[in-house]
Amino acid sequence: MSTPVGHVALVGAGPGDPGLLTVRGRELLGSAEAVVLDRLGTAQLIPFINPSARLVDAGKAPGRQALTQDQTNRTLVDLAREGLRVVRLKGGDPFVFGRGGEEAIALRDAGIPYEVVPGITSSIAAPAYAGIPVTHRAVATSFTVVTGHEDPTKDGDQTDWEVLARVPGTLVVLMGMGRLQGIADRLIAGGRPADQPAAAVQWGTTPRQRQVVATLATLPAAVAEAGLGNPAVVVIGDVAGLSGSVGWLGDRPLAGRRVVVTRARAQASGLSASLARLGAEVVELPVIRVAPIASSPDIDAMAARIGEYRMVVLTSVNGVEQLFARLRDHGRDARSISPDALAVAIGPATAEALDAHGVVPGLVPERFVAEGILEALGGRDLTGVTVLVARARGSRPELVDGLRALGADVHEVHLYETLAEAPPEQELERARDADYLTFTASSTVRRFVDLLGPGGAATRGRGRVVSIGPVTSATARELGMDVQVEAAEHTIPGLLDALLADAAGG
Repeated sequence: MSTPVGHVALVGAGPGDPGLLTVRGRELLGSAEAVVLDRLGTAQLIPFINPSARLVDAGKAPGRQALTQDQTNRTLVDLAREGLRVVRLKGGDPFVFGRGGEEAIALRDAGIPYEVVPGITSSIAAPAYAGIPVTHRAVATSFTVVTGHEDPTKDGDQTDWEVLARVPGTLVVLMGMGRLQGIADRLIAGGRPADQPAAAVQWGTTPRQRQVVATLATLPAAVAEAGLGNPAVVVIGDVAGLSGSVGWLGDRPLAGRRVVVTRARAQASGLSASLARLGAEVVELPVIRVAPIASSPDIDAMAARIGEYRMVVLTSVNGVEQLFARLRDHGRDARSISPDALAVAIGPATAEALDAHGVVPGLVPERFVAEGILEALGGRDLTGVTVLVARARGSRPELVDGLRALGADVHEVHLYETLAEAPPEQELERARDADYLTFTASSTVRRFVDLLGPGGAATRGRGRVVSIGPVTSATARELGMDVQVEAAEHTIPGLLDALLADAAGG
């Protein structure tokens, strides 16, 4: 019996900001069984890809090519013939200097069904993030996009720069940084004003974005002086002069700051997204991962007697999710918990997670640590009260010991554990040049130090350590780190507030 033919989607990844990926593109990445990636504009989208998908590097860089175009075409066909759902993830838009048309023809010729999902092209997005509208009333009513990849000094090239010099409106040049001087010379020779505003935008739409604004004649020297290189978009036209009036990206409070997020990948996205919205260049360095404990005698006993507990204590969002997952495994849900049981959540995020499962927390301590729970319960007589503490393996003993000291009959159940992750070396290298290192749990501190060493050795002396609270800070200091910033409220919003206050003061 023959294998059914799969399907290929040619998906535009957009210009670099992961928030600019289309809804359809994200949907396809989440269900893909194989993804063939470009080099540019795709790295920040990896968290959106189905974790079990096969990844194939088809990236091109100066002096390096993972796959030739013919090899890429054959790879797409071969993967589809295995019956897989394939995404060809291409930077920008597949049909704007992306050779997507060649891939579509190869798929059609091989009888492979495919679709095209357009992406936001850097020719518009990078100028926009630099405060340059490619059209503007009374300034430019049209724009032309051209590749600068061809050598402007060679005879017989496809781009007639002298003709382009006379075309009205804005000229946007992609892949032209290596030939910028020759392009400027030919445009000026063709009649483009030498003093016309011009700009170059490197790493457009990302927190790494840098730009220079000059004139057509002076832009090559200005680019060289600023040290700008590829990937970059060049904009030539009067609209480039609007950058100072329209620019907005540099106004964000963390613009130009590199921040490392060490949370497990499944929990990192919310913090990373908040940091990115504030202008930070985020390095996701998931040094741990959350591993559920599928079954154990303690878990089985907990599920069987869940209705007997008079207090249920949760110390993390992960604990909440794993509790209800284990209850589902045993055919139970929130209705199995006694309505008379006191639900205790260590903090607001844990309380929200409980509430989402239909359990209203009766106690959230003022201090979001184990000791805070004990302080909040200090006036209660817990003699003989059956208490479930559902949490991670390896948690600190203070909570359970304190509850037992109050007379409670405590059943501690380990629902998950945190295991070490090995982040990619390129992300480790980026972390060494970070401005801030964020830690949301002691486990992330320990694993980070295992990987990179404490404090300044890890970050070449520049990175400031931001801790979510005193327990995490104590672990960091025990392991040789200086903690410069500690959240007053031991939550992710509290950590963000502390980081922003520190950045504003620096």
